[in-house]
Amino acid sequence: MLIFKIFRPEEWAQLQDQGQTHGAPIDLADGFVHFSTADQAVETAAKHFAGAEGLVLLALDADTLGPALKWEVSRGGALFPHLYAPLRLSDVLWFKPLPLVDGRHRFPDLED
Repeated sequence: MLIFKIFRPEEWAQLQDQGQTHGAPIDLADGFVHFSTADQAVETAAKHFAGAEGLVLLALDADTLGPALKWEVSRGGALFPHLYAPLRLSDVLWFKPLPLVDGRHRFPDLED
């Protein structure tokens, strides 16, 4: 199953430069890296990244992240994937830009 992480340009650059990251400021504050499923990603972008330009969408395979990936109740009682380990660039399957079009982020096809 694919899971997704949205990064601002500077966060994506840091991951590319260092090869791993503990995530964005909210991830650091919460102690884990926040991810979304395909069904959750659009709402995550609208809620946490409204109006932000230059975003990058990363896709990872949840099954390869091992026991450090926990599914926990979050927004609206839904289960969200949380990674209790550094996010490694080597775990990223693909990345694509999330352009802002008419005030909303345009997502690529998120199917597995």
